[in-house]
Amino acid sequence: MFNNKLFQLTLILALSFFNSSCSKDEVEIERPEKVYYDQAQRRIKVNNYYGAIESLQKIETQYPFGKYAEQAQVELIYCQYMNGDDIAAHAASERFIRLHPRHPNIDYAYFMKGMSSYTRDSGTLARVINTDLSTRDISGAKLAFSEFTEFLTRFPDSQYAPYAKKRLVYIRNLVAKNELAAADYYIKRKAYVAAIRRANYVIENIPNSSQNHRALQILKVSYQELGYDDLVASTDELLRLNPAPPETDEDSSFFERIPLPNSLPVIIAGSILSNAIN
Repeated sequence: MFNNKLFQLTLILALSFFNSSCSKDEVEIERPEKVYYDQAQRRIKVNNYYGAIESLQKIETQYPFGKYAEQAQVELIYCQYMNGDDIAAHAASERFIRLHPRHPNIDYAYFMKGMSSYTRDSGTLARVINTDLSTRDISGAKLAFSEFTEFLTRFPDSQYAPYAKKRLVYIRNLVAKNELAAADYYIKRKAYVAAIRRANYVIENIPNSSQNHRALQILKVSYQELGYDDLVASTDELLRLNPAPPETDEDSSFFERIPLPNSLPVIIAGSILSNAIN
């Protein structure tokens, strides 16, 4: 009889402990989505983007059709970008575009898709230190150019259009510098015909870049070395008509304020031509 009562008491205690544990798990699982969202906002404010990503992802997984689900997906793009994961930010942008093509903030997703490609070549450090990208692979910058162009075609009146235009100016000059860095290399190797091709490509295909004067100088040097005196004379005339532009800090990296959709203004990092738009 005593053993039976002891068994019942043990069973009751065990069930009570089990129910208590389940209740704690249920509280965690059923945590209101606004708590997660507010937590994400607090973490964003203190630049804890890794933690903010964790909170926003919980909204996505636990409340996929909730009030904050779509906004969480928008802010996840931003947090991935600020966390230095450009590939994840680009993927999140494409996913948002695919899932919500008519969303009021769809322009932001297109813009951030270009931004994540734009900074992919430079890496995280180049966002905050002066790094010359003209001598490196700039395939990401070229992709960003096409993505920003698409963005401006689709959303010419977007609040993000001025930022995209600035980056297009910068990227155009970056591509021109990249071509001329190759031309300089060819000149050092006395491959003057190859240098001429690179310089002509900049003049003919990247008009109005800041590198046109430099391209003409490369042409003059190459023509001189090849003995084309008539072409040297004509290039001299073009140099006279196209003086060197004033030096600008094109490669400086700094923070620019860009508003996050339906949220308080936040900081987005990126290299921008400082005097791109007057």
